[in-house]
Amino acid sequence: MDTELLRTLATPNDTKIVLCVVDGLGGLPDPKTHRSELETANLPQLDNLAGDSVCGLTLPVDYGVTPGSGPGHMALFGYDPLKHEVGRGVLEALGIDFDLQSSDVAARGNFCTLDAEGKITDRRAGRIPTTLTVELCERLRQIKLPGVEVLVEPVREHRFVLVLRGEGLDDHLAQTDPEREGVEPLPARSTSQEAKATADLVNEFVRQAREVLSDQKQANGMLLRGFAKHPALPSMPEVTRMRAGAFAVYPMYRGLAKLAGMTVSPGGGTQESQLDALKSRWDDFDFFFYHFKRADAAGEDGDFHAKVLALEEFDKLVQQLRELGADVLMVAGDHSTPAQLAGHSWHPVPFLLNSKLGTIDDVDQFHESACRTGALGTFPARHVLSLAMAHAGRLMKYGA
Repeated sequence: MDTELLRTLATPNDTKIVLCVVDGLGGLPDPKTHRSELETANLPQLDNLAGDSVCGLTLPVDYGVTPGSGPGHMALFGYDPLKHEVGRGVLEALGIDFDLQSSDVAARGNFCTLDAEGKITDRRAGRIPTTLTVELCERLRQIKLPGVEVLVEPVREHRFVLVLRGEGLDDHLAQTDPEREGVEPLPARSTSQEAKATADLVNEFVRQAREVLSDQKQANGMLLRGFAKHPALPSMPEVTRMRAGAFAVYPMYRGLAKLAGMTVSPGGGTQESQLDALKSRWDDFDFFFYHFKRADAAGEDGDFHAKVLALEEFDKLVQQLRELGADVLMVAGDHSTPAQLAGHSWHPVPFLLNSKLGTIDDVDQFHESACRTGALGTFPARHVLSLAMAHAGRLMKYGA
């Protein structure tokens, strides 16, 4: 639904909507068992919830298009990800409460491991502890570039934010992450003539950083992606006339929520503590975004068993989510992250919507094959928000 149409139809109500995003939810069948991670996991609570819900598969961006977490979430928040492109650097910066200015160019950084030939052996540097990332970022702050201020901030584990501040910077830059191992990092490349000078600055930063990190065994290199300036987006609370709150452990997902105009709970802690925070603020919001990360991390590591365990961990939280008594409770994923691929994929994502209106279908298990037969079919993820608002009595009739 177009955000302006949503703005026209939205009407206040006292109903509550909860959106649970299980990051990287979808998967692929294991070659030996022919069962996906969701099919392998023991998920009694999710299966029970599916039996009381209407199910389907969501398409984060388009057929065959593998989404990043940014577009995957923005679609679930009601934005067309092809119209509202958001760079990863902006999300990471906002997620750590960085004061990003309109002329800044931000990039999300990964510390990585390089071999003697400069080839990537680990894109995430073994997921080094945050304490080491803090130390390494302090070193990188000593790098000087002509005409710009260099700002480097730690995020979590191997992740950091690079911000260049100055006049005339342009964010039309291709990432330096080749998204595979066994090859060298790519040079920053301008995708417009205006960005050439900015690309040169980034490449000089990377060159100096390699020298600064040369004594490190794991984190001796870096990968940069998601170069971006702060975009202007219509505010979700203004468009929907709902007070919206976000509850997430990781900074990036807090950044996504901020960009959409949500009130964001402090980050960190655990999945359980964020759920407790949601409960404590039940009277403050109409729409609640709750994020669960661990399934995606396991999928990206190519660890099928760990992803199964992560999904079972989420299942243990489902009863608490149901006990909230929301008028609409949804379980969705921003994208699929099959352990078989060790990364994001283009496959449609399982989805369920539980409503007090009592709409249900014949699905009684929550996995890819079952949801494929659900009454919702396969539909664009950007329609999740309007579907939820309709079931919550928060949309007026369109037309006479």
